[in-house]
Order: sequence, then structure tokens, then C-alpha cells
Amino acid sequence: MFLWFRVIEQVMNQMLRPFLVFFIFFIPVTANAADFGTTGLIDIPSARMMNDGEFKIAMSRQTVADIYSLNYQITPWLESTFRYTIFNPDDVTGSGDNLFDRSYEIKLRLIRERRLFPQIAIGIRDVLGTGAWGSEYLVASKAFGPLDLTLGAGWGRLAERNAFSNPLTNIADGFETRSANIGRGGKVSFNNFFSGPDVGLFGGFSYELENWNTKLLVEYNSDSFRRERNLGTIPDASPISYGVEWEPAPGLAIGINRQQGNQTGFYISASLNTKAEAPRRSQNLVVPVSSNLAQEVIGAELNSWYGRLLVDVESAGMLLRSADVSSDFKTASFEISNQQYSLMADGINRFLTLAEIHLPREVETIEVILNEGGIRSNAVLYQRQFGDRQITWLASEDLIEIIPGSPIINPTTRTLYRIPNVTFGADVSTRLSLFDPDRPARYQVMLKTSAAADLGNYFSLYASYNWDIDNDFDTINRGANSVLPHVRSDIARYLKEGDTGLDSLYLQKKGNMGRDFYYRAYSGYLEEMYAGIGAEFLYSPFSSRLAFGLNLNWVKQRDYDKGFDLLDYSVLTGHVSAYWATPWYNYDVAVHVGRYLAKDLGATIEVRRTFDNGWVVGAFATFTDVSAADFGEGSFDKGIFFRVPLDQILPGNTRASYSNTIRSIQRDGGQSLQGFGTTLWYDLRPTRYDALNNNRLRMVPGA
Repeated sequence: MFLWFRVIEQVMNQMLRPFLVFFIFFIPVTANAADFGTTGLIDIPSARMMNDGEFKIAMSRQTVADIYSLNYQITPWLESTFRYTIFNPDDVTGSGDNLFDRSYEIKLRLIRERRLFPQIAIGIRDVLGTGAWGSEYLVASKAFGPLDLTLGAGWGRLAERNAFSNPLTNIADGFETRSANIGRGGKVSFNNFFSGPDVGLFGGFSYELENWNTKLLVEYNSDSFRRERNLGTIPDASPISYGVEWEPAPGLAIGINRQQGNQTGFYISASLNTKAEAPRRSQNLVVPVSSNLAQEVIGAELNSWYGRLLVDVESAGMLLRSADVSSDFKTASFEISNQQYSLMADGINRFLTLAEIHLPREVETIEVILNEGGIRSNAVLYQRQFGDRQITWLASEDLIEIIPGSPIINPTTRTLYRIPNVTFGADVSTRLSLFDPDRPARYQVMLKTSAAADLGNYFSLYASYNWDIDNDFDTINRGANSVLPHVRSDIARYLKEGDTGLDSLYLQKKGNMGRDFYYRAYSGYLEEMYAGIGAEFLYSPFSSRLAFGLNLNWVKQRDYDKGFDLLDYSVLTGHVSAYWATPWYNYDVAVHVGRYLAKDLGATIEVRRTFDNGWVVGAFATFTDVSAADFGEGSFDKGIFFRVPLDQILPGNTRASYSNTIRSIQRDGGQSLQGFGTTLWYDLRPTRYDALNNNRLRMVPGA
């Protein structure tokens, strides 16, 4: 019994503490985690998949390794896992294992389970890593009531308890041999996949005790842990493991197990559904007119319908910029900006609801022109209902039409905001660095102060300054050994010497250049490592899934203390971009070709999935003319990123979010400016034709 308490105590002290801040984002759904993060039993994978769009974080501990993982269900039939492994976490005496490993796994469902047929999946456990976990598998799972059986065939590590000869050697001689060397990571080892002289068999079962929210797990593992035994981490490894998994709350799973006959293991996972419907906050139909809000506007006439609408729209979290009423008084056009609503359709719904209250009945059609951050984008056309039609109230998407947004040339009324309009902000913020090469998590707690000034004509001035409260950046011991210009690898010096300092200070202008053409220009201290000047241009035709962009920037590297001084290094960087809004699962694809911060030439491929609720999950890879040897560990720049909308955990409506990017390692090849150069298309996504068209019903008042 004492052993179990010691295991739990170690896990709490060494594993969970760095991740407590991350767990607050996880809203319960379902969970079923293996130690490796991938859906499975204990160590072995199964053919099961998570729900489409499910995002899971998991941590496991045993003598062999601590494993931290992020798991995402890319599509209903494709599961992905990023895994960070600390081998020999207990520093076993005599063990020579000190590897910190990062790896990616993919699992593809081949056949869905049917009444008489199992679900079948195929997977690769280490696609881009060093090969420390290198293995591939073909696995089947079949449920019989609460009993779920799994049986699979494995290659690589999963063939160490060889069961039979590799049948693929009959197809090609190349399948006969497999490299056992641990590489530097970053390369796809095609020659190793499903190769080797033998294939192993693994299997097991789970039995669900439904009334107890508990599963009993038993498995036979064909991985003999030969590497760890040879290095002296464990003396021997039995193929049999067993354990119990408890789900104290939906989406939270805790497991304790006995593995390989000589290890006690523990894991915990939390998951949420990124596809969950965007929350809609209940609001009163009529918003009281606030004279306090009216003071921000020059000349607001509360005795006119426009004045009343203006102030109520402002109090609802939007800006009403201008309006025009046609000569026959049948059509009213408005240009608005969404300030608070995570989903643009909800902001439009709120505006149309208020317009229904305040507009004269003579107005039959309402045109809402969307202005996103100073850029006029598409528009929404809404047909009002009166008389007998209002009795049946057709909450139909047919009442909404998405059209190109045209400027209001001679507005009947224009809102005159005070210029300059300055806003200030201050909040306690965190910076979380995940899965560094020598530590799973580092943090900074800081007071983040910011200011934004609207200077008129869509010129804006932004500034932010960070005041350090606490951090553990002094634990960074890795030096920058890159043969390339240190455009990013000196980040540790910025974190240490500039833990308190100026984050950014820049002037920006956004706008339109005719129909379908957009621009963004900026100058100043753009991010923590670079200052300079640049511009981005975007051509995005109405209702087209394709768009094209161009950006050009001249920047100079900032001093490490994040003051106003600059270093000698400067570079001209820029890209030509192509964007594609795919028709599948809300995925967007982008390709950027050009020159990077280290003056290397190449291309970046980026894939991201964006949901109506504000969640974004994506991955990227950059390939340049820098060789794998010159790039260093990792071979090329790659990573995953996500954005968590905060309106799911904060009261009221907000567009605030938490974002993070996880790289296998931070090097200098293939690096771009952060937040500048290739952002316009994504910034305008809330007002894009497909994003609006998919939510027409949600815009209708009363829907």
C-alpha cells in the first residue's frame, strides 16, 4: 500500500505541477488513454479512435520512461499523437539511458467495426522522431458488450518477441532489414517502416464496469524493452501487464497498472471536444440605452432611431461605424465591427435583433457590412418579416444572403468616435514553454501591460510591456551551437535577460485596395526579437476557396534585454503565399514560398482546422536550402499549434484566446516573424464566405 502512495506522490511532484495551468482548458468529454497517448490499452495500441475533433493531453510514469503526449483526432478516421519522452526518469543506478525524445505517431482506421467484423487500424509509432520508439502495427478491436478485445501484429520494437517471419519480405527484399540506430530526428525513415525479419503479436482486452466508471485492462506486449534492458534501466520485462482505469468525471481518466512484471505505472489524461458548438450567451432582447456609453461617441442623438441603435449596439459589444438608408426607405445599410463575439454569426444575430427593435417598419432589407480590424470584408443581407409572416416567424437561413461588402460611399449617418481613442490593459499572464529538449515544461508568470490607440483612418498604435513576477528560465542550460545566424536559437538569452522588457511597440494600418484586395502595413518593434518595417497584401476573391498573398519585411534583431537597442544583424525577408479553404472538415491549407530570417530560401506547408467555437489546431513544416546537418537536431523546422477560445471558461462574450506553438526543437532554419507577414487571410477568416455561409441560420433573429 505504501508503494502506491509513493507512486502518486512522485507523479504529483514531478509530472502534474507544470501542467496544472494547462488543464484548466479541458472541458470533459470522453477519454481512453494508453501510456503512449494513443488510444489503446496500457502500452499497446488498439484499433479504437477518439471522437472526431477530440483533443487530449496525457501523462504517464513508469520506471522505463515518463511520457507526456498531446493527441488529436484529425478526422473520424485519422488519429495523431505528439509524444515527449524522458527515458529513465528515476535515474536508475547503472543505467546509461539519458535520452529526451520527441516523436509523432499517426493511426489510420482502415475498416469500421461492424456486427460481425472488427475495427481495423494501421499505425506508425515514430514518424519523425529518433526511432527510440520506432514501431509499426496493424491492429483489430472487437467489442462484445462490456468486453473489448484487441489483437495486433507489430514491426520494429513491437516485433522483439518475434512470432513469425515478416510476410512483406516476400514482396520486396527491402523489408528484410531494419536499422536499429537512434537518429537525430526530423527525418521520415521510410526504409524502416514495416521492415525487419520478424513480426510480433500483441493483444489484450478491457472490461468495463459501467456502474463504477471503471475499466479493467490486461495486455500482452510484444515489445521486450530490449533497449532499456541493455542500458540497465530494468533487469527484465514480462510481456504481461494489467491495470485499472477510472473515470472520475467525463473526460478525465486515471490509471494505475503493473507493467512488465517489475514496474508500477500511473497515468492521467484529460480531453475535450474541439467540435463542441460555440456557446451562445443568453441576453435580454432589449438592451437599455446607456448614457455612459454614449459619452464615447460625439453627438449621439438618443432621440433618433440611429442614436438609440448606436448606443445599444455599443453596449452589446460591437462598433456601429456608419449607416445609409436608401431613398425609398426600403433598405438600410450598416458597417459594423465585432468586438466581443467569438463567433461572428452571434455578433450579426445580436445586431439584427437590435435593428429589429429600433429600425422603422418601412425598412424591409438590412445590409450588414462587416469590418474586421479596419478591413471591410463581406456583407450579410437580411430580409425582415412583418405582418402574417411574423406570426409564423420563419427562422430560416433563406432570410440571410452573403454578398460582397461594398463601401458606403455617402453614409446618411457616420459615427464620430473620439480620436485618438486610447485603451489600456493590464493582467497577470503566463508564458508556457512545452516540451523543450531538456525539460517538459517551463513557465513565466508576468504582469502584462498594454495600450492601443486608434489614430483615425485605420491607423493604430500598439504597445505592450511585460513585468516578470516569476519564471524558471534560469534552468535553460542549452547553448546556441548553430552554424546559421542565430535568428531564433538565442531565445534563451531573451528569456533570461529580457524577462522584464518591451514586448512590442509598432504603428499599423489596415485597409482595402478595391474589391477583394486587402493590405496591412506596420513599423516598429514588432516582436520580442525583431524590429523593422513591412507590409502584407492579400487577394481573396469573394466566395472563392483560393486566395493569394505577398509580404515583404526588413527587420533588425533586437538586443537581448528587450529595450530599444538593436543588434547588427538585419535581413530582408518575404514570401509569396497560396491559401486554400478545403471543403473537408474545416481544414485550411497554406503554402508560403520565400526568404526566411536566416536568409535561407524555401517553403512552408501549413495545415490547420478551425471550428466555429474558436478552436484552432494545426501543424506546419518548413523546408529550405539549409541541409539537415547545418540545421542540426531535428533536421528541419516543424511543429504543431493550437488556440483555445476563452469564452468557454470565462463569463460573458469574449474573443480572447490562449495560443501555443510546440516545436520538436527551436533552431534557426526556416524561421519567420511571429505575428507578421502571413496572417491576413487567417485574420479575415471569421468574415470569409464559407465561414459565414455555414452559419446563416444562427444569424437570424429568434433562431
